[in-house]
Amino acid sequence: MATAHPVVVSLFDLQSGDISFDTLQEAFGPESLGILVVKDVPSQFPRLRHQLLSYASYMGNLSEPDFEKFTNEAAKYLVGWSKGREKLKDGGADEYKGSFYANCAFYVDPSLESAMPTEKFLLKDFPEYLAPNSWPPNEMLPGFKPTMEEMCSLIIDTAVLVARACDRFAEKEIPGYPSAYLEKVVKSSSTTKARLLHYYPMPEEAMAKGQEEDNWCAVHKDHGCLTGLTSAMFIDELKTDSHVPTSFGQKVADLLPTLEELPMSPDPQAGLWIKDRKGVPVQVKIPKDCIAFQTGEALERITRGKFKAVEHSVRGAYAKGVARNTLAVFTQPNLEDEVDLDQHVSFGDFARGIIAKNTV
Repeated sequence: MATAHPVVVSLFDLQSGDISFDTLQEAFGPESLGILVVKDVPSQFPRLRHQLLSYASYMGNLSEPDFEKFTNEAAKYLVGWSKGREKLKDGGADEYKGSFYANCAFYVDPSLESAMPTEKFLLKDFPEYLAPNSWPPNEMLPGFKPTMEEMCSLIIDTAVLVARACDRFAEKEIPGYPSAYLEKVVKSSSTTKARLLHYYPMPEEAMAKGQEEDNWCAVHKDHGCLTGLTSAMFIDELKTDSHVPTSFGQKVADLLPTLEELPMSPDPQAGLWIKDRKGVPVQVKIPKDCIAFQTGEALERITRGKFKAVEHSVRGAYAKGVARNTLAVFTQPNLEDEVDLDQHVSFGDFARGIIAKNTV
């Protein structure tokens, strides 16, 4: 098992603009792993991570009638609850993973639940990005929405600083590159999406197959700019009750209790795997107190290939009763923002085909 060590930078250096071009090339360039880890993140991050990733298990253990209350089939399951809608490596549906998608338009305007339609992109034609959020009712998962919004905002704040560093490089290395373009895209976008993921404990029949790769999501590239990632949280759901407590009486709790986190993954191969530039899969582990950022296809096109999108896949845990939870925040341009500055291709046009290819 090959383990790679990504480039690590301090949030303080991002804030002061003290990230060298060599460091950016090592993290995102043509020979890189396409991932940058940020340390020294705000002090509330560990608390928010533990809280939000606990909610992933609470959500995953709701009932089917509960799921129906925040599922949106018309939006191709890209807002609200989704399970069994993503393709696995073998082309089948991923039945062992549930996720909650949220539009992060609240980052731009707290009153927004999605991007606003335009003359070119109408709700009826593009519900994946324009349908409003489908939040679970607060009485079902008390405190979930504000926790999700606070965590996503923190990650996007950090992504803005990473984008600023990328712009400094691009303005020097790419002729005609618009000033502060990527930072403006990340900071002003109402189409950024977050995905809270719950990898269910492997059922007995899957465990019996041994260490096969049938529970890997297909190798893919993200199609946004920068994908913010937390480290995964592993929970032994045989020992830790991951159902929403019912003992609050008549008062709805402000927050659900955090769940006990295993100190490490019981399956050393579970987690994020990146294909290096030679095509060899290597495992990347993100520290609990850090945020990682992966490169996406929109960033590659915006920077004319100076920064390369990364191929990656994710593997669930082969350990009885153990769930894996994590959060990904896909910072993406607004639908009419250009991702190809030479051919004038908008992000909305670019994204359409990719969504159709990745869903079952």
